[in-house]
Amino acid sequence: MRDSRRRGPDLRVDKERLWKSLMSLAQVGAYTDQATGLRGVNRLALTDADAQGRRLVSRWFEEAGLEVRVDQIGNVIGRRAGVEDLAPLMSGSHIDSVPTGGAFDGALGVLGALEVVRSFNDAGVETRRPIEIGFFTDEEGARFGTDMLGSGVLAGRISLAEALAKGDRDGVRVADELARIGFAGSSPATLEQAPAAFIELHVEQGPLLMAAGADLGVVTGVQAIAWRELVITGKSAHAGTTPMSLRRDAMLAASRVVTFAHDMATSGRYGEHMRATVGRVDLYPNRVNIVPSRALLTVDLRNPDDLVLRAAEGALEAYVSELASELGVVITSRVTARTGAAHFDGGLQRLLARHMDECGYRHQRVLSGAGHDAQEFASRCPTAMIFVPSMYDGISHNPREYSTIEACEAGVRVLARAMLELAC
Repeated sequence: MRDSRRRGPDLRVDKERLWKSLMSLAQVGAYTDQATGLRGVNRLALTDADAQGRRLVSRWFEEAGLEVRVDQIGNVIGRRAGVEDLAPLMSGSHIDSVPTGGAFDGALGVLGALEVVRSFNDAGVETRRPIEIGFFTDEEGARFGTDMLGSGVLAGRISLAEALAKGDRDGVRVADELARIGFAGSSPATLEQAPAAFIELHVEQGPLLMAAGADLGVVTGVQAIAWRELVITGKSAHAGTTPMSLRRDAMLAASRVVTFAHDMATSGRYGEHMRATVGRVDLYPNRVNIVPSRALLTVDLRNPDDLVLRAAEGALEAYVSELASELGVVITSRVTARTGAAHFDGGLQRLLARHMDECGYRHQRVLSGAGHDAQEFASRCPTAMIFVPSMYDGISHNPREYSTIEACEAGVRVLARAMLELAC
């Protein structure tokens, strides 16, 4: 076997090849934003665009010599054999997007891991451990309402039956869409053998690294996240003839929830890192001269402390109950997703920081405000993340999402060095 450790510093990351892959994938599901004229990505999970992206990346995996398998929830994993039959070293992310996405969220983690494999192939590197890279189904949760769906099943947080039964706004089920697009795999959707470690590369999706002048980030963990769906039922009425005192206005109740969520996040009562977002409001009948009889809204709550987040959820529930009584409406509430705070492995954090130092990259430790597939693996094996700076004040889930080719190269270079050390 070649001395792979000795060759590690000489590994070359082909940044042009990486960039070409990123830009090619960005064409799948591409759209033009009407407000800005910018090109974005709309590759919702298990749509035709996602299927096209899946086939493209799967082909790239195969061309890199990987043995590709698809599991029962549609996760796609490529395996590079090791010299010994040991637990694999894993890396990857997702290729599905939100409806108004960009070219880098998730895609950099998948194609960066692929570039690591390609660089190993180019250098003739053999590893003791097998290496597995992949992309996981519906990380965003933008279509089926639960983020980290595929990795959540793989890690055992979500049952396969529950995941397959989930439906989108039109009632279309995950199981049916997997079958329709040809990604209802036969491989078990479980980690039959816990990985030796999991490392995910991702764009920061925030402004901290750019503000600090850092080249890369070592991620310490991920906030706890809770998603809740509220359905408010009032009574339709004529906008001109119904006195204000006799109305049961679902929109009024919804607007009060929005204000309460904002005040809860900005009061300081739940810490400086508390986040609350109402991202969706659907009204019925949604007409200019009719008092709305029904409102559906979603509330996204986040906090780095599980107990604090639970307290915030309790406060929201108590407020909603009081609001229903005050306004004479009925409010039903259900949790659609909840993930606990994840704390990444200290040894892996130090390993990544060491490689950043050796490469001359300025870095800092960062707590992730966004959810990631890596947090699902943190309960099963040593896990870590590398952040690449995001330009334009860290904007993401937006066509302006952008990381430079040099930043992407730096992230992949450190990922390659760390994976080489861990796999040999």
